[in-house]
Amino acid sequence: MQTNPQPSKFESIASWVVPIGALAAVIAWFIIAPEGALGKLDAIGYAVCHRIDARSFQIDDRQLPLCARCTGEFYAAGLALLFQVFVSGRRSKLPPRGIIAVLFAFFVAFGVDGSNSYLYLLKQTGGNGSLLDQIPNLYLPNQTLRLFTGSGMGIALAAMLYPVINQTLWRELDDRPALEWKQLGILIAGIIAINLLILTDSPFVLYPIAYISALGTLSLLVIVFGLLWTIIMKQDNTFEHPRQLWLAFASGLTLALLLILSIDLVRLRFTGTWSGFPGLSG
Repeated sequence: MQTNPQPSKFESIASWVVPIGALAAVIAWFIIAPEGALGKLDAIGYAVCHRIDARSFQIDDRQLPLCARCTGEFYAAGLALLFQVFVSGRRSKLPPRGIIAVLFAFFVAFGVDGSNSYLYLLKQTGGNGSLLDQIPNLYLPNQTLRLFTGSGMGIALAAMLYPVINQTLWRELDDRPALEWKQLGILIAGIIAINLLILTDSPFVLYPIAYISALGTLSLLVIVFGLLWTIIMKQDNTFEHPRQLWLAFASGLTLALLLILSIDLVRLRFTGTWSGFPGLSG
């Protein structure tokens, strides 16, 4: 009969130190982040997004924690991961080639729209007569394209990350693709419907999206750092039940919040504002 190995001395110490570190990181985040619930979410978005006001959705003239593109990317990634937890379980194979081709198309659309939008921003901030004026934009950037290409990228990220999570964590795996055509169709249809609701600019939609997108951002960082912790601790493919993941989760949360706080403090030191980068608009 196979038995689980006894934890090492380092693992035993980590089981006490990591939760304390996680609690300290959460407290520091609450102290440093701006006031209010949305202010705490702003501190998450501030670490990964330019937060330019004109490129963000607004709730009564108050911008969301992330720009339109990042809002789409991270809310879709968070919901797509949650969707796969319920429909895919411990399926551990990458999607079939046809689905990977669709996901790659989402990635290309994200890159093209992002590059076109960034070029437009540089031309606006560079003033007339800039050398960039000689480079034509493919089209005029807009919030709708930012939202849809961002959410497509979020689906792609989640679809590729989910089987990697299963491959890393579980002792017993389900050797089937983590995402198949029917599931992908349901996921895309759901995200499109949510995007259309977002474009109504209704506060009843934007408030929950603000939370989902910011927490989706944090969740991705927690997952990545948690997997890294698991690999470093040589615990990959040893877990049998989700409750055994508490230490990896606490470690991921601690490292994610430390990264967010570090970026926040450096950016705040140089810009002096929790909003978008000074001098960039449009």
